[in-house]
Amino acid sequence: MFPLLLFLFSSRNPQRSMIHPSRPTTQASPDEFELTVAEELLRLQSSDAEFKATLRDLYITAAKEVDCGSGRKAIVIYVPYKLHKAFKAIQHRLVRELEKKFSGSHVVIIAQRSILGKSYARDQKTKGLRPRSRTLTAVQEAILDDIVYPTEIEGKRTRCKVDGSKLLKVYLNDKDKVNIETKLGTYAVVYNKLTNKNVSFVFE
Repeated sequence: MFPLLLFLFSSRNPQRSMIHPSRPTTQASPDEFELTVAEELLRLQSSDAEFKATLRDLYITAAKEVDCGSGRKAIVIYVPYKLHKAFKAIQHRLVRELEKKFSGSHVVIIAQRSILGKSYARDQKTKGLRPRSRTLTAVQEAILDDIVYPTEIEGKRTRCKVDGSKLLKVYLNDKDKVNIETKLGTYAVVYNKLTNKNVSFVFE
């Protein structure tokens, strides 16, 4: 899992990047690319009236570049799960502005989620089975939803090939076809990098 970086955007300290206390000391500093993304978010906050209000109390946990082949790059931005809904409210415009800055790169925003293994056991205060939302399957499904957001997934089908490999075929609502058709290859590569699963996207 990517390191837990917290870049806090607030009117009290607009130029300061903060590292979460739980981040491992061996990975205490954000890398140059993460600082570049944080700087661009701060620039948007300071230069745009809409973003000034919405980005003020939002922060990201990590940002990574993914090589999509043929010279193409994707930017994966992780945000805290509790702030994901707030990011969704501005995601369409935020992604558009970031893609202008990082020309040639598609931007994907994903909520940071944790996976609990089958051996997970609750303590005495929280008895019960592990939450389904924390299983490997549920987290991978949620990642898929995040990658294609705001486009809706209409259906899924898994194709098993003779060599034993599997391909997940995802059917998307075609209302956003014009806007995301050129991004489908990027979506497939990003999902594969994050889950090690092959996927293809088609419009319903």
